[in-house]
Amino acid sequence: MTVLLVAVAVLVCSGLAALLASGSPRAATALGAGGAVVACVIGLIAAVPFLFGTPAESLRLAWNVPYGTFFVEVDALSAFFLLPIFGLSALAAVYGTEYLQAWRGRKSPGATWFFYNFLVASMVLVVLARNGVLFLVAWETMALTSYFLVTLDHEQDSVREAGWTYLVASHLGTAFLLAMFVLLGRSSGSLDFDRYSSANASALFLLALVGFGTKAGFMPLHVWLPEAHPAAPSHVSALMSGVMIKMGIYGLLRTLTFLGPPPAWWGWVLIGVGLTSGVLGVLFALAQHDLKRLLAYHSVENIGIIALGLGVGLVGVSNGSPVLAVLGFGGGLLHVLNHALFKGLLFLGAGSVLHGAGTREIDHLGGLAKRMPWTAATFLVGAVAISGLPPLNGFVSEFLIYLGAFNGVTQRAGVAVPLLAAIAGLALIGGLAAACFTKAFGVVFLGEPRSEHAARAHEAGAAMRWPMALLAVGCALIGFCAPFVVRSLASVLPLVSGLAPETVGEKLADAVAPLRFVIAGSVAFLVLVAGLAWARRRLLRGRTMAETVTWDCGYAQPSARMQYTASSFAQPLTTLFAPLLRTRCKLTAPEGYFPRAASLSTETPDAARVALYEPAFSGVGWVLARMRWLQQGRIQLYVLYIALTLLVLLVWKLG
Repeated sequence: MTVLLVAVAVLVCSGLAALLASGSPRAATALGAGGAVVACVIGLIAAVPFLFGTPAESLRLAWNVPYGTFFVEVDALSAFFLLPIFGLSALAAVYGTEYLQAWRGRKSPGATWFFYNFLVASMVLVVLARNGVLFLVAWETMALTSYFLVTLDHEQDSVREAGWTYLVASHLGTAFLLAMFVLLGRSSGSLDFDRYSSANASALFLLALVGFGTKAGFMPLHVWLPEAHPAAPSHVSALMSGVMIKMGIYGLLRTLTFLGPPPAWWGWVLIGVGLTSGVLGVLFALAQHDLKRLLAYHSVENIGIIALGLGVGLVGVSNGSPVLAVLGFGGGLLHVLNHALFKGLLFLGAGSVLHGAGTREIDHLGGLAKRMPWTAATFLVGAVAISGLPPLNGFVSEFLIYLGAFNGVTQRAGVAVPLLAAIAGLALIGGLAAACFTKAFGVVFLGEPRSEHAARAHEAGAAMRWPMALLAVGCALIGFCAPFVVRSLASVLPLVSGLAPETVGEKLADAVAPLRFVIAGSVAFLVLVAGLAWARRRLLRGRTMAETVTWDCGYAQPSARMQYTASSFAQPLTTLFAPLLRTRCKLTAPEGYFPRAASLSTETPDAARVALYEPAFSGVGWVLARMRWLQQGRIQLYVLYIALTLLVLLVWKLG
């Protein structure tokens, strides 16, 4: 515990030092990024032992805050979430040293690193906090520091709007969390987690679902996410998507540990939330033209997959099925780690594209594989992993959820409906994700450049390339070492499932056996591909090879405009799901035998934002506008309002 607090102290001190050194960009970057990397290495060394049997450690100190104590603890669940926090934060900090050079002269790197380090420190404290007041302080610090990072480029109207949307959504979620902690404290007489009672458990579960679900990005609470992620610098987007939104998942899991035995409908609700977020998230991603916005909607999709796993686990706990509980929770938890790796990689890859080509618009790119081979290769690894294809890590966690759901369907008829829905939904999500990343990778990296931006693109420097390479290696390692990784969940799952460690270990061992066959088949396939590549190269050695254009449909001079665009590639699927997406199309059809012009453009606004939030906030604005007569600008009236409010509260309390 002491070492983890030292890591937090290093983050805070290095952030302050970077802010004080703002006059020297080089010194501020060295202090901020260097401190972040050192602190993360220290934190990783301290956290890993708790995943392999080290007993939980805690520290409780008096704190002069009502109902507050400085009560922190690290157990296996906290340590599991500390791995992606420290790991991805360190790599994103290294990446940011080069990426932020584009802002040099316009933005102070000292302030940026100050907020970055405080964001990492606040996430660590969220995971360690065991007191409601301390937890909310860390939670609000996380929200505010990430807000200032999102609005780094605040001169743009779209960035300011994204920051405002994020801030409002964060505080609406916090309001539900505050209500949850008030109810917990009222029923138990304390805000320390180890003294909570489970009275009103269902109401507390719903408050936690909304409060933490807003941060996680559950549909329809996700509206801030596709706005904030594209606006933030790419290494911050990677950190927010890969780690920060998982604080919502952590909070929900931690809440489940002190709410008592769950009723069956909790699992059904989480499966429904997971299906909605997963399917709609990937559909809206498929319709996007901005690369970072596309990745942001895929965060909603993958949060949905995690919710599916947790829902399957809760169904198992409520129905007394250990295999459902272990594999559901195991798949959901492992997907937390896997998503941090491949989504961090993809956002860093998108940042490299923006850095090298100067645009995030998919239809303005193309042919980048020749100009940015390192970025193309690592992005491809992330694309395969997020699509849930073997042998990479995304497949392993989804496989556990599939395996658990199939076992539940065959053994327990009473839970067949939600589990069959989970299986069908997960299959649909996987197929649509593969189609979406075929579009993203194909249009961005293959073919010919569609604009001068793409034609002049250049590869990123070493400080940006190596973090992407390490994340790609991590995706492959978890995939090929899946049996060991799955068994390592044995220390975490007893905390969230309530099962005995022996039972958890037995069910995980049963899941390892089929994974070995998948890995063996993947290795055999890769060996076959490598052998064919070697044979082809040997057969062509010494022969003359030439390049020519592909079949050009009868056109003598094909151009880049003859390639698929993001809109045209996705059109069959967006048309199929038109009632959900409500995509607006603008088509100029080709005319005649030799058409001179043709175009297709599509726009898919967020349905929840258009149909739910904009009318709601417009209504609130209309009501508040009618109440402006209360604000006369006189201090005496405001004092009177306060006095009347206190009087009403006093009468209510006495009554």
